[in-house]
Order: sequence, then structure tokens, then C-alpha cells
Amino acid sequence: MSETNAASNVRHRTRRMLGRDPHESHRAATPLELLFDLTFVVAFGTAAGELAHALTADHIGAGIVAFCFATFGISWAWINFTWFASAYDTDDWPYRLTTMLQMVGVLVFALGLKPMFKSVYEHGDTLDNDLMVWGYVVMRVAMVFQWWRAGRQDATRRPACQAYIVSILLAQVLWCVLAVVDLPVGTTFALMVIPFLVEIGGPAYAERRRGGTPWHPHHIAERYGLMVIIALGEGMIGTMASISALAGEGLTWDVGLFALGGTALTFGIWWCYFVVPSGDILHARPERSFSFGYGHMAVFGSIVAVGAGLHTGAYYLEHHSELGLVGTVLTVAVPVVIFTLLFYGGYAVLTGTFDTFHVVLVAASVLVIAASVLMAAAGAGLAWCVLVLSLTPWVTVIGYETVAYRHNIAVLESLRD
Repeated sequence: MSETNAASNVRHRTRRMLGRDPHESHRAATPLELLFDLTFVVAFGTAAGELAHALTADHIGAGIVAFCFATFGISWAWINFTWFASAYDTDDWPYRLTTMLQMVGVLVFALGLKPMFKSVYEHGDTLDNDLMVWGYVVMRVAMVFQWWRAGRQDATRRPACQAYIVSILLAQVLWCVLAVVDLPVGTTFALMVIPFLVEIGGPAYAERRRGGTPWHPHHIAERYGLMVIIALGEGMIGTMASISALAGEGLTWDVGLFALGGTALTFGIWWCYFVVPSGDILHARPERSFSFGYGHMAVFGSIVAVGAGLHTGAYYLEHHSELGLVGTVLTVAVPVVIFTLLFYGGYAVLTGTFDTFHVVLVAASVLVIAASVLMAAAGAGLAWCVLVLSLTPWVTVIGYETVAYRHNIAVLESLRD
């Protein structure tokens, strides 16, 4: 190693943003990226907790709407940083300090989640999203600086960087206007479609019409996998909350069954997600990156909602819930249904294939979910219902390990053609 390269690894002096090599070998998540992700643990945890509160107070529709809005804001801020870092991570001091500023924005955003939820299901007059917007603007303005720096130093990709800057700034102006102007909640959500389209349209235009950026497919796949693991952490938190409620009289069968069910459900979802060779597919078919990247907002939300549902179970067990047993089971079952459909639908879109055996696995998964709800309707204990529901992802796991793995092999072989 030359003296110059050695110095760059131990001293974080300013470096030119010329773009990372998208074919760089052994590219992995950096310690800074992992630190950045910790702020999203807080954000997702707050959103899950507020959703659980809304559901147990029987504000189901309003709680779901507020949760979807929160999930978009959290996921989108993370996605934008992740794709930029994949292309332009210099790890010098300006990059590090700008990332720190973004982390502050995430925490401010998370601080605004509670008043936003309450304004949706308690007051209902105007949407109290001021803190969320200001935190979000801090994150996004920091990204403007990053894109300005990349465009200034990487002349060949300047048009793409400029497209990112314009779309981010325009969207932030629109978000701020909606935060300042007091409009009815429904009207505000309807008007949010405009900045939402600007937010998601900017990257699509920059990558497809303005030259794009040198993102790394395997690095992106790893980063998304790490965020899925963070989302799965909410399932473990929800499980712990429920078994704590059950353990008031000591260790019982119900405690053990719920611990097993919650852990099995979380573990099974993890196993399902990581059977897909996302990095190899994105490397061979980069044009599918948008369906992969954007689709994960719903994937993250569904996984976090599973954790919120398990937390709702804790409120039910403590007799602090307006929901009955069936309603409580549904707070977990519905997100599991959504994740299952997103998993198989996302797989079909990402691979560009259709496997009839997947239809069998989806049907079997639906039967397992239906069985858990019917058990609740028949008066079975919550722990038993969750235990049966936890078998849902294991239908996919067993199906993959015995039969469906052959389809994955065929997909990987087709990528080499």
C-alpha cells in the first residue's frame, strides 16, 4: 500500500467525489452507514409504538393512514442517503459531518411522529406534522449539499446530480407550504401527492434520462437487507412486550408459547427475505432497481407493522385495549398477509419470472393465516393464535428449501446467459 493510500485510510481529509466503482469487489456497508441506520431504529420504533396505541384505542383507519405517512417519510429519507452513499461515499470529514446533520434530522423527524399521529386520530382538524417536516427538510437539505458537491467534482455525472438537486429543493418547498398552511387533514393528505410524485420522480428522471450514478448493486442489496433486519427488530420488541405482560405471575406455558411464536414469526420472515439473490439480479438487471428500491418502502412498513401488532397484543393482555381477541390477532395477521404478497410479487417483478409453485405457497400461507384468525374467533388463547400465525413464513421456508430453490438456480443461470 502506498503512503498516500495509507494516509487516506487513517486521516479523513477532503477527497474528490468522482464516483465509486460499481464493480468494486468486496464492497460492504461502512461503520458510518451502520451508525446512520441506528437513528432509523428510533424512527421505526416510534412509528410502531404510535400505531399500536392507535389500534388499541380503536382508531384503526386513522392509525393506518398516519403510519403509512410516517413509513414513507422514514423510508424515503433512508433510501436517498443509501443510494447516494453507494455511488459517492468518500468518507472524508465533510461527508461525515453532513451525515451527522442528517442523523439530527431523523431524530427531529421521529420526535414529530407522536403529535402527527394524535392530530390524525384525536383532533382531526389539521395535520400536526410541523416537526416531522422540519426534521425531514434538515435531512434533505443536507443531501442537496452532498449532490452539489458530487455534481461540482464529477463533471461527467453533473446533469444527474443537478436533477437530484432540483427535485429535492422543489419537494422541500412544497412540504414546507403544506406544513405552514393549516388545511383539513384529508385535504393535506390529498395535496401530499404532489411533493410525493416530485420526490419519487426526481431519481427516476436523473437515473434514466440524465446519465445516472455509479451505485453498487451488491452494496445496495446488503444495505436493504440490513434495514429489513432493523425493521424485524420491532417484532422482537413487540414479542418482549407481550411476554412481559404474560409473565406477571411467573413463567407459564403462555409465556413460552408467545415467545416461541413471536420469535418464529420474526425469524421466518428473515429467512424468507434472504432467499432472494437480490445483489446478483440487480447487477445483471440494473433497470429493475426502481421497483426494488421503491417497493421496499411497503416491505419495511409491513414488517414494522408486524411488530406493532405484537405490541398491540401486549396491550390486550394487560386489558388496556379496545380491541377484542380477533381484532388483536388481525393486527398481526394483516401485516403478515401484506408482507407475503409483497414478497412473492416483488420476487416476480425483480426476477422477471413466474413460478406456479409460488401460487401454491401463497395459498398455503393464506390458509395458515386464516386458521389463526378462526382460532381467535373460537376463543383460543392469544399465544396459541400467534404460534399458529408464526407458521406462515415457514410455509415459504420449507417450500423453498425442498422445491422452490430450483427456481432460484434457474434464475441465477439465466443471468449468466
